[in-house]
Amino acid sequence: MSAIRLLVLAAVRQHGRAHGYQVRNDLEYWGAHEWSNAKPGSIYHALKQMAKQGLLHAHETAPSTAGGPPRTEYEITEAGTEEYLGLVREALTSYDQKMDVKSAAIGCMVDLPRAEAVALLKERTRRIEEWRSAVTENYLPEEGPEPLGHIGEIMNLWIHTADAEAEWTQGLIARIEGGAYTFAGEGEPFVGVLATGEENPYATGERHPGDTA
Repeated sequence: MSAIRLLVLAAVRQHGRAHGYQVRNDLEYWGAHEWSNAKPGSIYHALKQMAKQGLLHAHETAPSTAGGPPRTEYEITEAGTEEYLGLVREALTSYDQKMDVKSAAIGCMVDLPRAEAVALLKERTRRIEEWRSAVTENYLPEEGPEPLGHIGEIMNLWIHTADAEAEWTQGLIARIEGGAYTFAGEGEPFVGVLATGEENPYATGERHPGDTA
C-alpha cells in the first residue's frame, strides 16, 4: 500500500473540493513530507492518476483565489470514498505495514465509527501476537539473543518492536474506548486541514511546476 494514495484521498475528502496546491499544503501541514513519500511530484501524480481511475473527479479549472493561473479542483467520488475507507481499514489491521502507512491510517481513523476503529485495532493486536508467536517458535526471548550468535539480535529486535507496538496499540484502544476523539457520526469532526488562505507554518517553500496546475 502507498501512503501517498491514502493521504491524498484524505486531504481531498476533508476539503470537499481541493486543488493540488491545497492538498500539498495540507500534507506539509501534517508533516507528511518528513515521514512519508508525500513529495510535490508524487502528490500531483497521485491526483491525476486517481482522477483517471475514477477515484477523484477533476472539475473544470477555476481561477486561483490568489489571482494566479486557473487550477484543477478535485473532488472525491463514491468509488474514491470506498477506496479511502478500505485503505484505512487495511492499514489499521495489518501489522506489516510500513511506518508511513501506519501513521497515515492513525491520522485517518476518526473517519470510521468508533466501534469499528476499536475492532480493527483489536484485530491488529491479535495479528501482532500471532506474528510474535511465529518468531518465538525459533527464538526464546528469555534466553536472550546470544545462543543464536549475533544473528539472534535480529529476532531480539523483532520481538521488542512487536511488544512495543502491541503495548501502544492497547493504550490507543483504551483511550478510544474511554471516549477520546470525535469519530464518524459523533458530531463535528476535528478540522485537520488548512482553511483557504490560512498560512502554513510548516510549509517547505519549495516550488514545483504543479503548484499552478
